[in-house]
Amino acid sequence: MFFEICRFWASKSKYDDKTQRYHIDKVMGPDEFHESMPGSRKEGLEDNAYTNIMVSWALSAAFKIINSLPAKDRDQIFTKISLTKTEIDEWRSVKEKLNLEISKEGIVSQFSGYFDLKELDWDYYNNKYEDTHRLDRILKAEGKSPDEYKLSKQADFLMTLYNLPEKEVTKIITDLGYKIPKDYLAKNFDYYIARTSHGSTLSRLVHACLAFKVKQNDLGWELYMEALESDYVDIQGGTTGEGIHCGVMAGTIYAVLQTFAGLDLSNEYPGLCPSLPEYWERLKFNFTFRDTVYQVNISKNNIEIIGKNDTNKKIKMNLCDQIHVLPNNKPIILKIS
Repeated sequence: MFFEICRFWASKSKYDDKTQRYHIDKVMGPDEFHESMPGSRKEGLEDNAYTNIMVSWALSAAFKIINSLPAKDRDQIFTKISLTKTEIDEWRSVKEKLNLEISKEGIVSQFSGYFDLKELDWDYYNNKYEDTHRLDRILKAEGKSPDEYKLSKQADFLMTLYNLPEKEVTKIITDLGYKIPKDYLAKNFDYYIARTSHGSTLSRLVHACLAFKVKQNDLGWELYMEALESDYVDIQGGTTGEGIHCGVMAGTIYAVLQTFAGLDLSNEYPGLCPSLPEYWERLKFNFTFRDTVYQVNISKNNIEIIGKNDTNKKIKMNLCDQIHVLPNNKPIILKIS
């Protein structure tokens, strides 16, 4: 199924001899407010940064899967879905040459042409309307279109930095042949959060996690609490009665693990780098990763970990970029630097 997903996106990637890049058009990013470019008769957008980066990631992951498969299983899958070497070679070309637009300051354009859109007078609309979460509906009621403005319903390009570690996003962008400043996450966070209406409660959750990454802890805590309370206090004024948002609820729990415990399951063995809120004294949780069960107890200065498996494999843990080998089914206490 993963190979078929890659096949689909590779088929949507069209090479342009002039730019010497692959372009993907007729898409809508996570934003959802933008449906086409102003005055365009063509539906959808071109080169949505989130889409192109995630496509490059997916194609890279496909090669990792191919290389990890036993030859017999790989050949069987290739035969079943008629996947050829020529097609795979094209995937490699696509993943290395997808198009992005990046400003001199390091702002990654949400999609092709985004920087040419008009700025919205946010002060005017915030003063005129009590609730501006759904600015798309407000603008349409005024005879305008959200397609004309630099605004978003929720995180779009920034969603890549929620889905993937910053190092991985940086590598994808640089492997595509672009230069980007070291502080591009902070710059893009400041740029896009100022142009986001949070029309989905999920938006607060994503921006909260990213705010902590760029050391804007007060803002991160404010957004996290809003996400945590969203259905309980019905912050969108009537949506709770239509049904609770389970995605946000699950996300607020995962944010505790991802943001406050620093849990990272994207590598060969799990990582932890805790940063507890000042109001919290302790955080305890369990998780399972590749047949090993981990019990974690984090305090302000220490972390107690128990790893248990029945495979006799070494149990490893990355604690703030330091690799530790854990004894099987015995607690180990490590100091948090």
